[in-house]
Amino acid sequence: MAADATTAAHAAEDEARHRATRRATVIGAVVNVVLAAVKLVAGLLGHSAALVADAVHSLSDLASDAVVLYASREGSRAADAEHPYGHARIETVATVAVGGLLIGVAAGILWDAAERLLDPQRLLRPGALALAAAALSVIAKEALYQYTVLVARRVQSDLLRANAWHHRSDAVSSVVVLLGIGGVMLGIESLDAVAAVAVALMIAKVGWELAAGGVRELIDTGLEPERVREIRRVILGTDGVRTLHMLRTRRMGPHALVDVHILVDPRVSVSEGHQIGETVRARLMEALPEVRDVTVHVDPEDDTGGNPSEGLPLRGEVLARLERRWRHIPEAARIEEVTLHYLEGRIHVDVVLPLAAAADPEATARALREAAAGLTEIGEVRVHFR
Repeated sequence: MAADATTAAHAAEDEARHRATRRATVIGAVVNVVLAAVKLVAGLLGHSAALVADAVHSLSDLASDAVVLYASREGSRAADAEHPYGHARIETVATVAVGGLLIGVAAGILWDAAERLLDPQRLLRPGALALAAAALSVIAKEALYQYTVLVARRVQSDLLRANAWHHRSDAVSSVVVLLGIGGVMLGIESLDAVAAVAVALMIAKVGWELAAGGVRELIDTGLEPERVREIRRVILGTDGVRTLHMLRTRRMGPHALVDVHILVDPRVSVSEGHQIGETVRARLMEALPEVRDVTVHVDPEDDTGGNPSEGLPLRGEVLARLERRWRHIPEAARIEEVTLHYLEGRIHVDVVLPLAAAADPEATARALREAAAGLTEIGEVRVHFR
């Protein structure tokens, strides 16, 4: 029931996240259409290569908006048989695509501006119309950035945050365009093309950061050191956990996945060890909202350097060997429970007998221990009476 409730809560959270992302992206797309048209017309009529480049940048925003809408819808789908961890990595792939798109746009703008700088006859001389369009773009794109990044933080979407920075890069580039156009109007004719180069470099930087971040996630780079420290703190603060090892983390879109081995008292029951592991899982998901799944492996001893008990026989074979050793002991027929502990490369045995089964409990316990001592894989034998 608890698992079903958690799954339902996650599904509702993903749906709300998709709706918020879609709304922010649609608003951004409308603004981008209007701005791209205004800047393109003003750039052509006002003779500004930088403003035309800025218009192309806004048009690239439309492509990224489309990618965001698609990835948000597909990435919010629930896990299925083919995608047991969900579809959140679709957002990651889309983030890499948006980054690549930005780099491509930057290369095109840089090429055009460089050609104009190398051929002064091609330099444009923008006027007041281009200046006004650039100022409008600065105001609109910065407002769009502030709105989009606010939604991205609320729904924890790296993809939407990437799109927000796409808007911010457009706002910054428009500032550079504004300065370039103003410089040309003051008599520095090459400043418009120089501004276009600066815009291209800024766009390329943002694109590289987005693409590199997405690639890091796709190759399962771990979480940030401070988040890992917080995860360790929560685990080690759980009652019953002695220490931990093999802590591994990774991103899955906006979510985080955690794998960990915890060391518990080697003599606790299976159910108690399981309960400790489940408590670790629940506490991590409560303390760190981005953690969507936790796999806890419960260890009775540190197996960092390998499994010390590798190759030891399992229960059926062990009991058969012990029975052959104990068959000459009459009390052995009355054994009620046998618990095996695989520790330090040997099998330690706990035996439970009814008190009435032995006239001399100490002699019976000694006989069982001595008979089992002939088996090299058997360690300590503890005999309990009840």
